[in-house]
This record gives sequence, C-alpha cells and structure tokens, in this order.
Amino acid sequence: MRKLIFGINLTIDGCCDHTKSSGNEEVHEYFTNLMQDVGLLLYGRKTYELMVPFWPDIARNRSGETKLMNEFAQKFDAIDKIVVSQSLESTEGSNTRIIRTGLEEEILKLKQEQGGHILTGGVSLPLQLIALGLVDEYNVVIHPIIAGEGRRLFEDVALPEKLQLELVESKVFKSGHVALRYSK
Repeated sequence: MRKLIFGINLTIDGCCDHTKSSGNEEVHEYFTNLMQDVGLLLYGRKTYELMVPFWPDIARNRSGETKLMNEFAQKFDAIDKIVVSQSLESTEGSNTRIIRTGLEEEILKLKQEQGGHILTGGVSLPLQLIALGLVDEYNVVIHPIIAGEGRRLFEDVALPEKLQLELVESKVFKSGHVALRYSK
C-alpha cells in the first residue's frame, strides 16, 4: 500500500507562508531526496498554482540558481500530479489530472494502487487529509526564522481526535534548519 506523505516548511513560530521562510541547498536536497520514492504529487489548487509553471519552467530551461534547484525541478516535473479543485479549469502537462469530488474515496483508491508513495504539500488540502485520517507520514522542515506574522499551519483546524505521532528521523542542517519525520 502506498503511503500518503505530507511535506511542509515552517518557521519556528509555525508560519507556513512560503514567502516567510528561507530555502537553501540543504532544504532543496532534502525535498529532492524525499521525492525519490514518490510516484504521485497531490495538491490543492493554490499550491498547484504556486508550483506550476514555476518548477516545470526551471526543469525545461535548467534555469535554477543552483544545481540542486535544477535537480528538484527535474524530479518534480517528472512525477504525475493530481490537483484537488472545484474551480480549476485545466492543468499544464499530460501528467496532471483534476479530482473534483469524492476526496476520501479517491485518496483511498490511490493508496491501494501500485507505485511510489503519494506526497502532498500546502495547507488546506493536507489539513483536510489529516482530519480524514489519511496522512501516514509528516515531513516538517523548520526554518530558523520567527516570522511574527502569516498563516499558521493548524490555525482553525479541529481534528476528530488528538494524533499521537512517532518521531522516525531528525536531521539538523548546517544552516540551522531542522528536518523532522514523523509516522502515524
């Protein structure tokens, strides 16, 4: 069975606004490595529109500022994608499709399929998946920043019950970023 993995960047104060954090080579390498066993990327509309066409353009033109950005872009572009959206009219590329209804049923079916794991990111969709009990693993990269403002990850979320997670792995980067991997 495929695992559904949630990956996100957070500041020390829990801000998940991508404009408030500071990616670097180590963070790109971490997420590139995370995608090695991934066969499907699952996003909501907002996250999809942040990622596409940005990363596919970098992959096509090899225009990343660093070698690792280009590697991440290549990996990202090659993986099949699903966008969960009621409002998105179309997607870019032949390896992307849209799910409009039946989220829980669709994800349960996807988890039963053969192939690499499913990776989700962003905020709204992953929070729905967490509330449904569908997320199997959490990969959180803490950035050494106190944003002082911006959207917080679990703001306005009511889970049906407390989730007790097990720390599977932790890694401290030279830059002060910390990667934490938890399992349900």
